[in-house]
Amino acid sequence: MAAAAATAAEEAEALGLFTAIGLSEGKARETLRNGALSALLRQAVLQAQHSLGPALDKATGTLLYNAASRLKDQRHLSFLVGYIARKEILTDLQLSAALDYLKSHPLEPLDAADFEQACGVGVCVTPEQIEEAVEAVISKHRAELLAERYHFNMGLLMGEARSRLRWADGKTIKNEVDLQVLHLLGPKTEADLEKKPKTAKARPAQAEKQKVAMVENGEAGTETRSLLEQLRGEALKFHKPGENYKTEGYVVTPNTMALLKQHLAVTGGQVRTRFPPEPNGILHIGHAKAINFNFGYAKANGGVCFLRYDDTNPEKEEEKYFTAIRDMVEWLGYQPFAVTHASDYFDQLYTWALELIRRGQAYVCHQKVEEIKGHNPPPSPWRDRPVEESLLLFKDMRKGKFGEGEATLRMKLVMEDGKMDPVAYRVKFTPHHRTGDKWCIYPTYDYTHCLCDSIEHITHSLCTKEFQARRSSYFWLCNALDVYCPVQWEYGRLNLLYTVVSKRKIIRLVETGAVRDWDDPRLFTLTALRRRGFPPEAINNFCARVGVTVAQTTMEPHLLEACVREVLNEQAPRALAVLEPLKVTITNFPAPKALDVLVPNFPADETRGFHKVPFQHTIYIEETDFREEMDKGYKRLAPGQPVGLRHAGYVIAVQNIIKNASGRVIELEVTCTKSDVADKPKAFIHWVSEPLVCEVRLYERLFLHKNPEDPAEVPGGFLSDLNPDSLRVVDNALVDRSVLSARPFSKFQFERLGYFSMDPDSTERKLVFNRTVTLKEDPGKA
Repeated sequence: MAAAAATAAEEAEALGLFTAIGLSEGKARETLRNGALSALLRQAVLQAQHSLGPALDKATGTLLYNAASRLKDQRHLSFLVGYIARKEILTDLQLSAALDYLKSHPLEPLDAADFEQACGVGVCVTPEQIEEAVEAVISKHRAELLAERYHFNMGLLMGEARSRLRWADGKTIKNEVDLQVLHLLGPKTEADLEKKPKTAKARPAQAEKQKVAMVENGEAGTETRSLLEQLRGEALKFHKPGENYKTEGYVVTPNTMALLKQHLAVTGGQVRTRFPPEPNGILHIGHAKAINFNFGYAKANGGVCFLRYDDTNPEKEEEKYFTAIRDMVEWLGYQPFAVTHASDYFDQLYTWALELIRRGQAYVCHQKVEEIKGHNPPPSPWRDRPVEESLLLFKDMRKGKFGEGEATLRMKLVMEDGKMDPVAYRVKFTPHHRTGDKWCIYPTYDYTHCLCDSIEHITHSLCTKEFQARRSSYFWLCNALDVYCPVQWEYGRLNLLYTVVSKRKIIRLVETGAVRDWDDPRLFTLTALRRRGFPPEAINNFCARVGVTVAQTTMEPHLLEACVREVLNEQAPRALAVLEPLKVTITNFPAPKALDVLVPNFPADETRGFHKVPFQHTIYIEETDFREEMDKGYKRLAPGQPVGLRHAGYVIAVQNIIKNASGRVIELEVTCTKSDVADKPKAFIHWVSEPLVCEVRLYERLFLHKNPEDPAEVPGGFLSDLNPDSLRVVDNALVDRSVLSARPFSKFQFERLGYFSMDPDSTERKLVFNRTVTLKEDPGKA
């Protein structure tokens, strides 16, 4: 009771201090919930009150709050508060300069004179200086001001005046600009008060077309810069190599600067990143963003990226995953600087674990896994066991003297999410695919990851947002062992609707027969997307369009498909194919044998070549391109309504309709007329003659709902949400012979049908094609 009363009294005192400096009660209570910030702000306020008295003005209070929230080092905070309390730092501009200075001088004894010069301490800008600076700027822009009057961008005048007088008060400059502009132009007229009309910028035709396409895709406002452009320069405010200490929250120790100096000697100041997948499953579309981010950031800044397998769990790792992961990285267009494994460093990690115990920062624990789950497990009764005892027990763990689950090595820290003393090593009697039976203890991610980054001298450890709760343990462990500490940066995950990407759920889909394997084209694993025919450039473009946001992004699949169409429109040669054939006999065919017709590979650019297809008296068209009776608006083949044959140079007209016993149309007899003689038809249709018989697989979404894993949307679970029409196989599709020389993953546009890719199931006897995406065309054209 006494302790609770004391805590309540402390909170009440802090609340009073925070509201006294101008914080609202809500903001003050929010600050109290952040223990670290609350302690720093309380220290700052008490120090300032010691100099200025209990009544602090709101401007001083704002500076104190900003200083405490932006500067974590207590020694530097006390130094800075002294300047605020003495009224030597008076503006947020000066405060920002001070914070930048302190971050760039983390350990050196501070040079007060150098600091004061950098922050404008003691600089007095007179009204006369402000008046002269504004006069000079207005004189420079006098002609434009007189022409545009009050429609001129006054912010430009403000910015140039401030650049001449860095430490001048912004409000005083604005008042002087307003006064001098009024003196030059006089009061505002009615014309000045009217809104300035917007002038439309001229757009190249292609840019306008692209803008329209983006709007149709729901992407209005999306920048089309490449990912490399986004990752280069201003797009990300990451630290420069060797300047890790400038990063918010980075922990500086007495040895930090020496370690950074050694780090720079190893790397030569080069950016180093890593892509660290677990080899226990296949990469999916979310990993594509991670690959592009890690490899792309390194490439954009002249650096290198490691492919490092996080192989610390031998129970779930298989060789096929190692191979598939590297294949997908290279398929996306990236070459690793080096391919490494966490297991490469098992000896060093074990040596460091012994050192961690010697330093009193780790201990052997016998709590069961279920006892330490969750955020509020009971404290370990073995936390304070003697160092020598933990050393002996940890060596016994390595020798196999403990069964699985009987002992773990735990680190003495509390993580940002409240998890206490994470496990560093556990016992597993499973042979490792690379180290065999050498080890029966294996390190965890929390222990391994930052130390592998340190060994490889990674400069930017890029990971998804859910690992933010492990950032504190990342910094803690490197510093506890006194080794080089990289910086962890988090970014938002990329998710797609209408799919699942969890390894466990994909395994369930395979086991139940809902999909064939990890590369089933209905999935969004990278191997599945490759098999379906998605070009790697399209996936990279999609990642660029999503951008380098730190927020989690959930996208509609049609946005990815739009990127696929853009690439395939340029890459996929055209071919003619019929999925639901209807036989057509031309009764007045103009030649005794087949004619050769030239079909352009890319109709928009005939310089890219042609291929020949035969045209003879028997051809095949789509059943849906013929109707016995015309509806209003129907433009294709019907009695009394001829159509043109694409690329053939002929128009056909129905002469006779042949049906089977059940009344179904099985053949048409038609006459043909050369296009330059016949009346222009309302439509042109595709056709084939002497075709190949192929199998075509038509894919739709695997799931019916946007979020198949959401119990609110799908109460029966994701397996109950399967789309029964997600795959339709056309066994006897007809395709022109230009595809005969294709190889697996070759891509084509089957005219008027969509984009298709040859499947690896193809044989010499029968080719198989997967529909990648449909064509993006106006539904009204049907």
